Amino acid sequence: MNLDLLNDAKKRVTNIPVLINMISKRVRQLNNGARPYVRPESHDVEAVDIALREIAEGKIIAEMTFASPAPSGEE
Repeated sequence: MNLDLLNDAKKRVTNIPVLINMISKRVRQLNNGARPYVRPESHDVEAVDIALREIAEGKIIAEMTFASPAPSGEE
């Protein structure tokens, strides 16, 4: 894992648990044959480095929705 790419990705996604989830989901997608959104620098680049670069360059973003609390039955 390239630490420079990790630091660049952390600048884009400051919430570490969200960043970890984004990286792991994207690595799974790449390992299952998804095409990268960035051109790999060589043929032996690891999927995690591609995912980090995609996040660092803003090719992948986290979309977060916040649901309202469930009604408690009180009116």
